[in-house]
Amino acid sequence: MLSLVRSAKSGVIWVAVAVMLVSATAADAQTRQLHLASTPWSPFTNVPGKARYALDLVHAALERLQITAETSIIEESKLTSALIAGEFQGSAALWRDEARERALIYSQPYLENRLVLVARKGTNVSAKTLSEIKGKRLALVGGYAYGDSVRGPNAPIQVLTSSEEDSLQKVLGGTADYTLMDELVVDYLIRNFPKEVQSRLALGSTPLIVRTLHLAISRNIPDAQTIIDRFNTELKKMVADRSYNRLLHLDWILADVDGDGIAEYVPSNDQVGATAPDHSYKLFVDRAAPDYRKPQFYLGGKVYPSWSSVPDGYKANKAPGTFSEGSQFTIFTFKF
Repeated sequence: MLSLVRSAKSGVIWVAVAVMLVSATAADAQTRQLHLASTPWSPFTNVPGKARYALDLVHAALERLQITAETSIIEESKLTSALIAGEFQGSAALWRDEARERALIYSQPYLENRLVLVARKGTNVSAKTLSEIKGKRLALVGGYAYGDSVRGPNAPIQVLTSSEEDSLQKVLGGTADYTLMDELVVDYLIRNFPKEVQSRLALGSTPLIVRTLHLAISRNIPDAQTIIDRFNTELKKMVADRSYNRLLHLDWILADVDGDGIAEYVPSNDQVGATAPDHSYKLFVDRAAPDYRKPQFYLGGKVYPSWSSVPDGYKANKAPGTFSEGSQFTIFTFKF
């Protein structure tokens, strides 16, 4: 009789364990594939086949965590309500917003939208706010989420366009005085069309709009915080192993690789050429950004305090096909 009771108890225990395992597996399965949503904002977000650096970066980071993500592109006016209603499990490229934060858990910022003025050569692009160009014609891509600063009585006159390329054409053709372009797009222009940029364009240096980009996951997902924590850790690894550069199509970035508060020049590979970089992309410019005043160099998994201290073995000619050659990275089709 006692053995039967023990057997019954053992059976109950094993059933309980099996239920726990099934529940854990089910919860885990919930997060192995994420259905996310974003609005169109090239080069950060868009449908496949168009520039979507932020989505590519986040999807790659999640894939390294064995989480598959797919992103639907929806209208800006529908995004917040759709996320709050639970129609999607989050977004791979989201600005902070109080209403959204009640429904979503945000990652650390992994990138910034930094929009600067671009105009024809000889135009004053020193404005620090959009109100300083009140009355001027500003080319803006229809459907992009520029925020409230582009509207109101002190804002410039909007000239709506169909794309970044269309905006630049309107500036060069004289039907718009300015356009706003993200520094990442400006970096692309400088690297791919250096002569045209120098002879035909004026580029602002002060970002007029700055927004940090985050991965955000619905609080209804049982392990949402775990996904976010793992994502934050994985992004640091991607900066260190240079997959971050490659996914953003950048030769050099400035980032704090070792966490000492000082930025390092991080190349896309260790074959960087004979001279120090004359141009690099800062990951962040806000108050929490690392010290950029005297950057160090990160090559071969090691930090060097100056260019002169970098071993000559890294200063060989650049490998064929590096990003700065530009021709093989025709994400945009700018015409001058």
